[in-house]
Amino acid sequence: MNERVETGVALEGEPLRLANDHGCFGCGRLNDFGLQMVFRENPEGDGVWARVIPATRFEGYMGVIHGGVITAMLDEVMAWSLYRDETWGMTAQISVRFRKPVTVGEPVLAIGHIVSQRGRLFETRGELRRESDNVLLADATATFMRVGQEQADAWNQRYNGDQDAPAGDDA
Repeated sequence: MNERVETGVALEGEPLRLANDHGCFGCGRLNDFGLQMVFRENPEGDGVWARVIPATRFEGYMGVIHGGVITAMLDEVMAWSLYRDETWGMTAQISVRFRKPVTVGEPVLAIGHIVSQRGRLFETRGELRRESDNVLLADATATFMRVGQEQADAWNQRYNGDQDAPAGDDA
């Protein structure tokens, strides 16, 4: 798949997948009421992206996607940026700026990447852009904390069917 935005950056790449599906609101294929986001590696070698067509069930005010759902999209794309780097982490803090309305049925691109790492903490950035003209609709920064190795092993077993990757923290 090749999605091109106005900046000329080609967004393509193989989807990141888990061996076992699940009911996550953001990315789980088993959640009929969720976003069912499919993440792909950013071709610039950093982070991930997903194309989303927001459905009416996510509406807040008429025709506009609810801010909590926008926050969930941004949280997911930043979390999957960690997963791409073979790290399991959980959101410790998130800050979202809503710049323009996200409209029901209008395709958007969610783009995330890791900005920095200090020990168990990862600083991330996410953007939600309208696909048709690349306008920034919302952006976020977040801090994620790498989970302990025992939790990472449990999640690897649950979602990947193995104990090898992504990693947790031995602390």
